[in-house]
Amino acid sequence: MRAILASLLLLSTPISAVVAQDQYQTEATHAVIMDFDTGEILFDRNGDVAMPPASMSKLMTVLMTLEAIRDGQLSLDDELPVSENAWRRGGAASGSSTMFLEVNSRARVEDLLRGIIIQSGNDACIVIAEALGGSEEAFAEMMTDRARELGLESASFANATGWPHPDHRISAADLAELARIIIADHPELYSLWAEREFTYNGIRQYNRNPLLGVFSGADGLKTGHTEESGYGLVGTAERDGVRRIIVFNGMGSNTDRANEAERMMRAAINDYALYDLFDAGDALEAQAEVFMGEAETVRLEVAEDVQLALHRRARRNMTVSVAFDGPIPAPISAGDEIGRVIVEVPGQEDREFPVVASEDVAQKGLMGRIGAAIAHMIRGN
Repeated sequence: MRAILASLLLLSTPISAVVAQDQYQTEATHAVIMDFDTGEILFDRNGDVAMPPASMSKLMTVLMTLEAIRDGQLSLDDELPVSENAWRRGGAASGSSTMFLEVNSRARVEDLLRGIIIQSGNDACIVIAEALGGSEEAFAEMMTDRARELGLESASFANATGWPHPDHRISAADLAELARIIIADHPELYSLWAEREFTYNGIRQYNRNPLLGVFSGADGLKTGHTEESGYGLVGTAERDGVRRIIVFNGMGSNTDRANEAERMMRAAINDYALYDLFDAGDALEAQAEVFMGEAETVRLEVAEDVQLALHRRARRNMTVSVAFDGPIPAPISAGDEIGRVIVEVPGQEDREFPVVASEDVAQKGLMGRIGAAIAHMIRGN
């Protein structure tokens, strides 16, 4: 049977504390806060629900470009042709966010990256898409396939720009993971995301990210807005070696987005912390009962490091226990997995980590097993 052996941490606050007090509150329809180092979701509101991401999906277009540069398919100095299609659907003629590329001109890849990241240029996205995929439609399929390879299961891209389309969707959690991949895998060009302005074709445009220059340590990533999606942001900041990623969508105005960006990032940095609960090999006070063993119990230890990022108030309401299906039949070898450390935080899913035996326990000899069986029958359990 399943047995909870012992509480491993003394708590200063009862579990009856109101769960909502331990959670960030937001008017965004979709939101997550992610710890960069662990990838753990610290706060989640509809974070796994696929949503229209608007220009935030340009993160995937940029990632595809960065991977093409890494793989030698493109270089920063390559000049790509600006088709009439890219100009008409994403340039000045489109009335949408644009880099103001001229039709039938050529643009350097490095400038196109700045045009996407800083100016949110739809024309730059289409130029990249046509260069790498032959057409924007084919490139969108490539984006979706690559996203699935990366484990971004909610992602479905219909274009390179984020233009509204019923099949163009991704969750806030997957956008956060996408940002994490860009930061971790492409540090050589990551500084582009922090640039405040870019002038191309004589036209100066400013980065729309409301965190840049306002929140110390902020250095990326991308805003988004359509009538369907509302106002959203994928943002990140690093302070004192701690980096957080925030994603939210569905705000009602540009001002609302700016206010929420600063408020959510401040909470992400200040209200959440990483807690080292155990190191691999740490002994537990609890011991597991052994059946038919030369010892009646076996000592337990944690099999891997246990590190969690939690809201500081939620930490006070956390409980940690160890559970197993027992008693454990002998023989037992040191390192055998025989249980789980269970971390419970009100309002969050339980998390489990493996527990192993710290020592060998041999099986009783024949006479010992007979005696134990007789005793078991007498006790009736």
